[in-house]
Amino acid sequence: MVLPEQAGERLDRYLSEAMQATRAAAQGWLTLGCVDIGGVTRAKNYKVKAGDVVTVRIPDPVSCDILPEDIPLDIVYEDNDLLVVNKPRGMVVHPAAGHTSGTLVNALMAHCGDSLSGINGVLRPGIVHRIDKDTSGLLIVAKNDAAHQGLAEQIKAHSFSRVYEAVVRGHMKQPSGTVDAPIGRHPTERKRMAVTPKNSKPAVTHYEVIARYRGYTRILCRLETGRTHQIRVHMASIGHPLLGDGVYGAPCPEKGLEGQCLHARRLKFIHPRTGQLVRLEAPLPEYFTQVISRLGNEI
Repeated sequence: MVLPEQAGERLDRYLSEAMQATRAAAQGWLTLGCVDIGGVTRAKNYKVKAGDVVTVRIPDPVSCDILPEDIPLDIVYEDNDLLVVNKPRGMVVHPAAGHTSGTLVNALMAHCGDSLSGINGVLRPGIVHRIDKDTSGLLIVAKNDAAHQGLAEQIKAHSFSRVYEAVVRGHMKQPSGTVDAPIGRHPTERKRMAVTPKNSKPAVTHYEVIARYRGYTRILCRLETGRTHQIRVHMASIGHPLLGDGVYGAPCPEKGLEGQCLHARRLKFIHPRTGQLVRLEAPLPEYFTQVISRLGNEI
């Protein structure tokens, strides 16, 4: 049911947010007539109203040309409904222009076969949430649509907990804090995101300092929302870009570090079938521990 604070959103945007699906997937369902409100089909630009009951009938998956690839996976948890992988830095999550093979989805196709959720379309089977190519750590994958919807509802309700560990530039004075600032596309650089009031979505990141070094700070970040590049954008917006982030921080890459120093450390969620609380943690990868050792003694 559409909540009062969601009233006025376009239907395709509402579906994307509620189902943790891509906008393209949501628009595809609308085009196929798989969505109705009170028994009436609506166009993608329909503005939802508080109290609207939106029904979605997920179409059967369509075959695609993604090839299964026998790529080793670091599986932290797996059952018949979902699995959680510890993604290495440098691995792209799903095929896209310039990355048609070697992705996590290629590996999942080999490992799971047809047992993946189809909610996010043929190019992103099973993908409930994403992490950037150069971010390492925990990522959850749904094996069926029921599990995907159950996890998406938790993400929407902010009860799906994601904690990241990062190293940022500068000395953070406060031991903890919250960045509550909307994120949308950068007004002139379309491949970047930015803190902006225009065409943006609410974004909240809670952070806690765990160690300080000369010129750098090591932190934990807990996401209340999950916007594209959220931690990277939020930390840069308060003057503490992530170490190694060439997009939102220093234009030159750090020596020996390819991409931002960011690791998806912990996940906590309710299992969509059993109702049991699941807590998972991934140790810091080698690149991260090497960075810490190079930073020297804590201060």
